[in-house]
Amino acid sequence: MADTPQARAGQEISEEQGKQPRSVRVVLLALMIAMMLAMLDNMIVGTAMPTIVGELGGLEHLSWVVTGYTLATAAATPIWGKLGDMYGRKGAFMTSIVIFLIGSALSGMAQNMGELIGFRAVQGLGAGGLMVGVMAIIGDLIPPRERGKYQGMMAGVMALAMIGGPLVGGTITDNWGWRWAFYINLPLGAIALAAISAVLHLPKKRTKTRIDYLGATLLTVGITAIVLVTTWGGTEYAWTSARIMELSAIGIVSLVAFVFWQTKAAEPVLPLHIFRSRNFTLMSVIGFITGFVMFGATLFLPLYQQSVQGASATNSGLLLLPMLGAMLVTSMVAGRVTTNSGRYKIFPIAGGVLMVAGLYLLSLMDAGTSRFTSGVYMAVLGLGMGCLMQITMLVAQNSVQMKDMGVASSSTTLFRTLGSSFGVAIMGALFNHRVQDVMAERAGSAGRQLTEQSAQLDAASLAKLPAAAREAYQHAVSAGTHSAFLLGTAVAVIVLVAALFVKEVPLKGGPQKDPADAAQAQAPVAEAV
Repeated sequence: MADTPQARAGQEISEEQGKQPRSVRVVLLALMIAMMLAMLDNMIVGTAMPTIVGELGGLEHLSWVVTGYTLATAAATPIWGKLGDMYGRKGAFMTSIVIFLIGSALSGMAQNMGELIGFRAVQGLGAGGLMVGVMAIIGDLIPPRERGKYQGMMAGVMALAMIGGPLVGGTITDNWGWRWAFYINLPLGAIALAAISAVLHLPKKRTKTRIDYLGATLLTVGITAIVLVTTWGGTEYAWTSARIMELSAIGIVSLVAFVFWQTKAAEPVLPLHIFRSRNFTLMSVIGFITGFVMFGATLFLPLYQQSVQGASATNSGLLLLPMLGAMLVTSMVAGRVTTNSGRYKIFPIAGGVLMVAGLYLLSLMDAGTSRFTSGVYMAVLGLGMGCLMQITMLVAQNSVQMKDMGVASSSTTLFRTLGSSFGVAIMGALFNHRVQDVMAERAGSAGRQLTEQSAQLDAASLAKLPAAAREAYQHAVSAGTHSAFLLGTAVAVIVLVAALFVKEVPLKGGPQKDPADAAQAQAPVAEAV
């Protein structure tokens, strides 16, 4: 085999693992801390928002604290992936952590809502590189065949963030003040930076190619417009309003122009040739639908359990424990089986079947469903998502050459992020519409007025309602949940169909019997259709 730079890089990484396994474990620990920073932030801040508004004011701009962060994260994600491919992943990743920490420190010092929104956008720019950097560096350090071992670790971080985020946010806000919801990122980020700087050694890259500024601009404008449509549609503005139509047109035109330009650019931000891989394209579709379903579920399940089943909002993260626990266990099992056997096609198929079944069961919940029953339904959905969450990234990375590892990781992450935006928007719009209709049927015009501003009443507002109105609202939430999860069921069928067309390409870096096999495994192979 030719002594290519990619082969030498793979050999250096392999030798690094063989000589310094403890160093690799330290790097992985630092990567998990960075991943937790990205996932915990919104959940901690969400719990602190009422206190923040009470001190800074600006209730009318509240949604922008989250929207600004989300927009910046989505727009920056593919750019960070490309920068890592061009100039080296270690430098790009550490830069993204520094920007995230600067944004966190500034957010903690904000004196008004305008400053907080701006500093949250800075934080989001850094956050866009955190998840991508973690996935791409793992892709460099660990061969795909061995990568399955670490799926449980990543799923565990995700579950811990979702369960612990609201609890940690509430504890910090109550005892230290809301500013520490941002300052808490600083010591964690410093630990991650120190560990990565000291023990992560990747081959340095040098390139004279210029960044595709036009492509980056078109992609940023397109993603921003689409995310704003899904965020504002049906809430700030009607879906048929001029503002939503304008944003939709801007988004579509920008993305079409972006795709055209990527065929002409010398060093495109998102090389279209990676989509020639059947598996990569299918994993992008599956990742989008998984994000659509997962974030819709995490939005409506706590709402249903609080409004209908009378659960406490304080421990809202614990309400998702059956789903997240099942997801964690399945992800660990899937990783081990994939590592030992090298086979993975069964997991997207099983994940699709379980996801469809779980969502359909959740759509059957009504005002009389017990917590145990709903917990079983959530566990079925969690089993399905556990088969899909990390396998999608694993197969996507296995489908491209080493030089495209960053854009493959960022594209998969971006599709999942966009899927979550669409899921929350579309399922939310359907939920709100159904709640208002049922309230009008059961409580007349007074019922519709009650949910006109928001179909999601907090515990305090719900407790103040007369018994008849409260019962009507519980039935309305059950009906809204039914409609939202029924839509999710129909959408999840796409995952099952896509999984059937996945081609089981051998994972690189499996157990080797001789040096020739080992050399062959290090060669970058892209499965093309």
